[in-house]
This record gives sequence, C-alpha cells and structure tokens, in this order.
Amino acid sequence: MTEANKNLIIRLTTAVVFVPLLFVLLYMMPPIAFYGLVAVATVIGGLEFFGMTHPDDKLARAIGAATCLGVSLTLYLYGTDARALLALVVLVPMIAILVPLWRLGDIATAGLRVAGGGFGPFYVGALTLLALLQKERGPDGPGYVLLTLMFAWMGDTGGYFAGRFLGKHKLYPAVSPKKTIEGAIGGLLGSAFGAVCAHFIYLRSLDLVHGLVLAVISGALGQLGDLGESLLKRSTGVKDSGQIVPGHGGILDRVDALLMAGTVVYLYTRFML
Repeated sequence: MTEANKNLIIRLTTAVVFVPLLFVLLYMMPPIAFYGLVAVATVIGGLEFFGMTHPDDKLARAIGAATCLGVSLTLYLYGTDARALLALVVLVPMIAILVPLWRLGDIATAGLRVAGGGFGPFYVGALTLLALLQKERGPDGPGYVLLTLMFAWMGDTGGYFAGRFLGKHKLYPAVSPKKTIEGAIGGLLGSAFGAVCAHFIYLRSLDLVHGLVLAVISGALGQLGDLGESLLKRSTGVKDSGQIVPGHGGILDRVDALLMAGTVVYLYTRFML
C-alpha cells in the first residue's frame, strides 16, 4: 500500500470515529461538554508544543501545559472580563521567564524556552475560541463550530487531492517540501465548498457572500497556520508534534489550521454580527 493511500485510510478512519462524537457533543449535550473535549485537546496540545521547545524538561512541559489550560479556562469563563484578559497578558510572560530561571538547563536554549513559554499558551489556548463560538452564538453556535471545522477540514481535503493529482509547483519548499501551489488553491476551493454547505444545509442564517469571504480568509490563514507549525517543527528537529493518531501526528498537527480558522470565525461573529 502506498503512503498516500495509507494517509487517506487514516483520514477516513479518523473521520468515522470522531465526527459522530462531535455531533453528539455539539447538538445533544450542554456547551460545557464540548468545552471538556476542547480542554483535553488543549492540555495535550500544550504538552506537544512544550515538548518541542522544552524537550529535556518534563516538569517545565507540565507547567507549560497547565498554563495553556489556565489560558483556556480564563477565556471560557471570563472571556468578556477585561481584567481577566489583562491578567493573562501580564502573567503568562512572567511565568515564561521565571520557569527557565528556575529550570536553567542549557543556557543556549533559554531564549527559545522563554519565547515558547510566552507564545505557546496563547497559541494553543486559541482552540478555546471554538467552545466560545458554541457558547455565545445561541442556537447557531453549533453551526458556527461546524462551519469552522469545515473550513479547516474541507480545505485540508481539497488541498490533499489537488496536491496529489495536480500538484507541480512547490509552494514553500524550505518549510514544507510536499505542499504545492495547486494544493493551496484546492484547499481554498474546499473551504469555499464548506461555506456553501453551511449556507444551504445547516447554517442558513449565514449570508453566502459573508460565508465565502470568511472561507477564503480562514482557508488562507489556515494554510499559513499549517506552514507555521511546520516551521516550528523543523526549527526544533521534530517530525510530528505527537502520536495521537499513529503515523499521522499529534493534536497540533491536526488543529494547526483550525487554530487560525477558529480565530477568524470567532472575531467575525464577535464584531460583525
């Protein structure tokens, strides 16, 4: 079996297992249930992120993951409280510099660890915006979460098939040698298809024009998010962020585009609706 066919089977298997659970959490359970899934993913993603920036310090990785969860809980419970958000902006960088002072290790990597500690909790914690979409948008909340997932997943699927069958021109070989310009275009078309499905099937309140604009912005930034995580992995000498799906990477490998798409959709609904 070729590597491409193996990847396709893994993608389909993951969808068969995960999608029904997702629908139950979004449409049949209270919002806190979906946030529970997000919180677990945030902790695992935090461990993966700090596993790249703090590979030789298990305690620092645990502190980093706990900080990610702290950011997530604060956003979910107090996201409209300016004082809570200000506390995050101040406290996270303080923790970031105090941990390497306490756990010095190799001083040549201290700058990376400080920077990672200040950036990582906000980066991974942005996954919480999906839970806030469900919580804050009322009856349309689950639809907006599903829309965001469609932007990322349909974009990934469109990019995969366009790149596999049409890809000839490299997109950014220094960071991701396999990605192509044709794949990137296919990804944008996949995200746009996700917006069309939302408008006509499960989120009729979403204007189609706004949906397509959201799709292009979310899809483009999602692809950049994918490249950004690849950059982080390459710079730290890591092939996959984790092994949640054997042979197919970790949580961050699965949500790198979603982190960007979720941020775009949340800000749009927060300030434009």
